[in-house]
Amino acid sequence: MQEHHHRTDKQINTDLLSSIFSTPKWWPIATLACLIVYLTGMTAFAYMLNKGVGVTGLNRPVFWGFYMVNFVFWIGISHAGIMISAILRLTQAEWRRPITRAAEVLTVFSLIAALQAAPLVHVGRPWRADLWVFPYDFSRGIWINVKSPFIWDPSAVMTYLTASSLFVFVCLIPDLAIIRDRTKGIVSKIYGFLALGWRGTPVQWKLQIVAGILLSALVLPVFVSVHSIVSWDFAAQIGPEAWHSTIFAPYFIIGAIHSGVSAVATVMVVMVWLFKWDKYITPDHLDAIGRLLIIVATAWFFFFFLEWVYALYTLEGPELAMRELQVFKMPWSAMFIIFVITAYLFPVPMWLFKKVRRNFLWMFITTISVNIGMWLERFLIIVPGLMRKQPLMFNWGSYTPSIVEILMVAMTFAWVLMGMLLFARVFPLIPLFDIKEGMVGRDEIKIGRAKVPASIRE
Repeated sequence: MQEHHHRTDKQINTDLLSSIFSTPKWWPIATLACLIVYLTGMTAFAYMLNKGVGVTGLNRPVFWGFYMVNFVFWIGISHAGIMISAILRLTQAEWRRPITRAAEVLTVFSLIAALQAAPLVHVGRPWRADLWVFPYDFSRGIWINVKSPFIWDPSAVMTYLTASSLFVFVCLIPDLAIIRDRTKGIVSKIYGFLALGWRGTPVQWKLQIVAGILLSALVLPVFVSVHSIVSWDFAAQIGPEAWHSTIFAPYFIIGAIHSGVSAVATVMVVMVWLFKWDKYITPDHLDAIGRLLIIVATAWFFFFFLEWVYALYTLEGPELAMRELQVFKMPWSAMFIIFVITAYLFPVPMWLFKKVRRNFLWMFITTISVNIGMWLERFLIIVPGLMRKQPLMFNWGSYTPSIVEILMVAMTFAWVLMGMLLFARVFPLIPLFDIKEGMVGRDEIKIGRAKVPASIRE
């Protein structure tokens, strides 16, 4: 890392707590707009509960549509927090410091958004689905179906959400104590309650650091298992030809990391534009995450290539027909071309140029492009795979999303944006203690018996 702005503890407190102690003019407008979109989506959801899934575009055999696409998309975005915070924390990458909390918070709100688009929504009457999730009628020995995604997904997502929320809270404690000491009255008491009696003693710091490292290590298996389980929602199905690839688990995981890290880069740019934190999130940080994205995107593209190799190598008629539908039949062919360009062919060559990686506008454009492409990828996996006629199917057709589904998809995006805005209004979005620690160890660090520049870690 070459670029560095030295800030005192007082300057760091003033800069990074500005979003809490003062309200920018744009904040009420942006939050209200997100709230309106969210309430509109909830109204559409209530309408669907009243009328049934007939108000959606779902039909035989396309029983999974926009809802499941959105579910997989937000689970993918949620991998951002673990990739950026946990892995980079364990590898002691210095450039992670200003972006870890934003990534962790994005993980929490993305998981909640995924739950709002969960498979339970597809049944039309979610309150009846508890018969699949929970055992009932013990006297007759009727138990849950452990082979059902209704069991896999809630178990995985709730475990991940619990671990991620705990991760966010543990890392927030020192900063909550700072806000407690700078406020008065009931507000100070609330922050004091959340700070759990933090006084910054050596013992407390030791426990806090150890807790962060342990949570980073323990949450990694959850990080791997969650999207593996989501991939098995597809790979374990009997009918669709395109879902039987043995690489679905790693393919979904690396795709989730690709979309999640891109989303973090987008959030970094927005944080600089909205809160003027350019002294904390610099072009060096964008350059570092851009280089990481090149590796992640290329690994994902390799698995995408393997999926097609496995599909074409067998020369099975149904599989070839499905791939022909994806690539040569409108509108799927147009979506396929847009997906490949926006997810890889456009952003990755751009990231090869250092000037692009260090440019806030270009990084915003390229990372948004990635998530447009990755959303289309999930759509092309789900819908064309289901709409192909299978043996024993007496009815089949295409899929066109209804306005109800579109509003509910928009609702999840509004939820994540609104959640990030509300969090930034109550808690610091950049960890103060992490930035201060980086300032102290900025000039040189000790490795063994030698003292070397801290930037050598990069």
